[in-house]
Amino acid sequence: MDKRPHLDITLCAPRGFCAGVDRAIQIVELALQKYGAPVYVRHAIVHNKYVVAGLEEKGAIFVEELDEIPETDAPVVFSAHGVPKSVPADAKARNMFYLDATCPLVSKVHVEATRHFEEGHEIVLIGHAGHPEVVGTMGQLPPGSVTLIETVHDVGGFEPKDPSTLAFVTQTTLSVDDTREIVEALRARFPLINGPHKEDICYATTNRQESIKAVAPTVEAMIVVGSPHSSNSQRLVEVAKRAGCKHAVLVDRASEIDWSIYGNIKSLGVSAGASAPESLVEEVIDAFAARYDVKVKTTTTAEENIAFNIPKVLRNLETAAGK
Repeated sequence: MDKRPHLDITLCAPRGFCAGVDRAIQIVELALQKYGAPVYVRHAIVHNKYVVAGLEEKGAIFVEELDEIPETDAPVVFSAHGVPKSVPADAKARNMFYLDATCPLVSKVHVEATRHFEEGHEIVLIGHAGHPEVVGTMGQLPPGSVTLIETVHDVGGFEPKDPSTLAFVTQTTLSVDDTREIVEALRARFPLINGPHKEDICYATTNRQESIKAVAPTVEAMIVVGSPHSSNSQRLVEVAKRAGCKHAVLVDRASEIDWSIYGNIKSLGVSAGASAPESLVEEVIDAFAARYDVKVKTTTTAEENIAFNIPKVLRNLETAAGK
């Protein structure tokens, strides 16, 4: 007789890979297929060490800066997070063949920031200091053109040159609720501030947070599969706690689960950040299934069918691969 305690697992949907991450990984894989190893990648293509390790096994070499790459004809891929303008300029100066895997939704923010700058606006970027996406967005414009705001508190201390010429953009992977509070504080202080035509926080970040909000109040604990370096994954844990699930944790994979937390729980929610592959979600479920009599159901709060085009030089391969 099965002595394992019963556990209801609720899978959040949508979860895991977004279209931008899927596209970035495809670009590296198709470049390896077309040009052979090595393919150099500047910065982790997405923030997941399992994905990075899989691409390394296929012949990708990850570097932080272009000057780590020897003189080569091999392709150089820029990560999904986007890069400052100085990076492609440097690559051109060194006659490198590069492929830009920047998520199109991040590129949209770059275009917005540039448009605001050209129209004479002073620009505020809502985001997290040091995150590669923030570094890339700020690097679209001359130094000093963009002021980074991380919290509502920062809004109170911000003194623009001219409050009538302000505009804001945001990092794409922020907490929807936190960002709303910061935007409200900016609008309260600076009623004339210009915002994006459409929300900068990407559809995938928003959808994953909404799914967590639906599930978190109904379960005793939540696991978000994702990397500690992944902004959108970190935000999912925060959203779960705010939605009423005290025991919400981030794990890279099943081997990191602290089993002392779970004991005789009867219900568990599981989601995954936008750069975490579904195989790692399955690994977590299997780990619980080895200790509990699990029943798995899915709560779906949105359907996603978005796909982004890959660079033209790789498209014939994409067709051949049946993508």
